[in-house]
Amino acid sequence: MDIKRITSGLLGFPLVLIVLIIGNKYIVDIALTIIAILAMDEYFNAISKISKPVKWIGYVSCISIALIHIIPEEYLTTVSILAIPTLLLILFIQVIITEMKTSFKDIAYTFFGIMYVVMLLMFFAKINGMENGNILIWYVIFAAWGTDIFAYFIGKYFGKHKFSKISPKKSIEGCIAGTIGAILIMLIYTYVVNTLWGMQYSYITIAIISFILSIIGQIGDFAASSIKRYVDIKDYSNLIPGHGGMLDRIDSLIFLAPFAYVLFMLI
Repeated sequence: MDIKRITSGLLGFPLVLIVLIIGNKYIVDIALTIIAILAMDEYFNAISKISKPVKWIGYVSCISIALIHIIPEEYLTTVSILAIPTLLLILFIQVIITEMKTSFKDIAYTFFGIMYVVMLLMFFAKINGMENGNILIWYVIFAAWGTDIFAYFIGKYFGKHKFSKISPKKSIEGCIAGTIGAILIMLIYTYVVNTLWGMQYSYITIAIISFILSIIGQIGDFAASSIKRYVDIKDYSNLIPGHGGMLDRIDSLIFLAPFAYVLFMLI
């Protein structure tokens, strides 16, 4: 049994709990900005083995998460539409003013990192800012971390069939158990919020959403692993004992967040 992994989880979960329960949406946005900066730094350190990323624009992009609920709603759509072309404009200006010392490959890896870390994590902030967002946000966490916990323990002790060479320790049994576990946790959570807070969430709808988010989260986990295999590293960092880096911890969560946001708009 991985004592470091369990200890880190037991210490980290109360911190997440405190921020999400006590903090308002602006405090949560600031916390997510810090998480984004840590994750972006880990990503840049990883790909620095094969490119020279434009780090400053990556770190500046992280700050946009803290502004998502500060920018007036009537301007937010316009800002969002212009964000990607503006980012590309700045990156190509970097290529021009450095006379191609910053190459197309460098800005391509930089652009991907910003889309991967900042844009995906931003949907976590958007969910938290929705009506009943303080309730909905836990569905995202339970879908990601519930899947991870069940997949880890069942896969560790009962996994016999390997799933993919991208992540050799993951098994088919673990992946299936992860999805079942996430569904069970989210249904129990639904019973709690329906009973204590008078919500009327459909158990069938939540079960379907749980299944979809769990599968997407596991794909997100494999996606992060594929990047690590590409640059030949085991973890993005050793920030969280037993779990690796910040990006190792949030890889599935950020991947499923945009899909969760759309699905929550339907319930």
